[in-house]
Amino acid sequence: MSFVRFAARRVAEMAATLLVASFVVFGAMYLAPGSPASFLLAGRSASPEALASINAQYHLDDPFLVRYFRWLGDMLQGDFGRSITYRTDVSRLLADRLPVTLLLITMALVVVVVAGLVLGRAAAVRGGATDSAILVTTTFAVGTPSFVAAVLLQGLFAVQLGWFPSSGAGEGDMLWHLALPAVALALYLIGMLARVTRAAMLEALDSEHVTVARSRGVPERQVIRRHVLRNSLGTVLTTGGLIVSTLLVCTILVETAFSIGGIGQLLELSTTTKDFPTVQAISLIIVALFMAVNLLVDLALPLIDPRVTLGTRGAAQ
Repeated sequence: MSFVRFAARRVAEMAATLLVASFVVFGAMYLAPGSPASFLLAGRSASPEALASINAQYHLDDPFLVRYFRWLGDMLQGDFGRSITYRTDVSRLLADRLPVTLLLITMALVVVVVAGLVLGRAAAVRGGATDSAILVTTTFAVGTPSFVAAVLLQGLFAVQLGWFPSSGAGEGDMLWHLALPAVALALYLIGMLARVTRAAMLEALDSEHVTVARSRGVPERQVIRRHVLRNSLGTVLTTGGLIVSTLLVCTILVETAFSIGGIGQLLELSTTTKDFPTVQAISLIIVALFMAVNLLVDLALPLIDPRVTLGTRGAAQ
C-alpha cells in the first residue's frame, strides 16, 4: 500500500469517526438531568408562552435528528451556536479563550519533550545511581495527578515564595503567568516520557547493530545518537501522541486551579451551568484535535522508522 493511499484511508477513517463522535457529543448532553430551558428560567416559573418562546429560539421542540443535522451543518460552517450562559456567539468565546489554552499546551509540551528526553537518555546511558535517582523521581512524577501538582506548585512557588503569579493568564506577561501552570500540566507526562525513553533506549543498547558499531570502534557518542536514540524515536513518537491527547484533557483541571480563562475552564463552567452549545462545541474540538494528533503520529511513524509498516504502530518483525 502506497503512503498516499494509506494517508487517504486514514483521513477517511478520521472523518467517519469524527461524524460518530459528533452524534455522541450532541446526544450526550440531552441525557443529562435538567434542560437548557430550566437553566434559562433560573428556577422561576414561566408562562406557557414564555416557555414556548425559549423552545422556539433554541429549537428545543424540534425532533432530535433535525436538531442534530442542523447543529452539524452549522458546525461545518463555523457556526457553533449561541452560548446560553454568556448570551454571545460560542465562536467568539472560543476565539477569545482558545489562544490561551493552545499556548499553555505548547509550553507544557516543550517542557515534557525536553525534560522527558533528557532524563530518559541520562537514565539509560549513565545507569547506576543516576538511573536509580531518575527512576525514583519519575515514579513520583507519574504518581502525581495534574490537579494535585497544580495545588502544590501554586502553594509553594506562588503563595509561599511569591516567585510566580498565583492565578490568571496575564496580558503583557502571559508567558510568565503560564509558566507554573505549564509545569504542573507537564509533571506527570515528564515522568511517563522519561520512563518510555529509558526503556526504548535500553532495548536499543542491547541490539546487535549497536554491538557491531561498538566493535568497529565507532565513538560512543555517535553510537548513542545514530543507533540508539534514532531507533528509539518510533516508540517515543507513539508516546508523544498520547502525551498531546492527555494535555488536552488535563488542561481543564490546571486551568481551573489557576483560574486561567482558557477553553478548559470554560468547559468546566459551561458543564456546571448546562450551557449546551458551548459544551458541545468544545467537546467536539477536543475530539477533533485528539484524532488529528493520532493521525499525524500514524503518518509520521513510517517516515521516521522504516521498520514500521503502514497501518501499524509496531516494528515490523
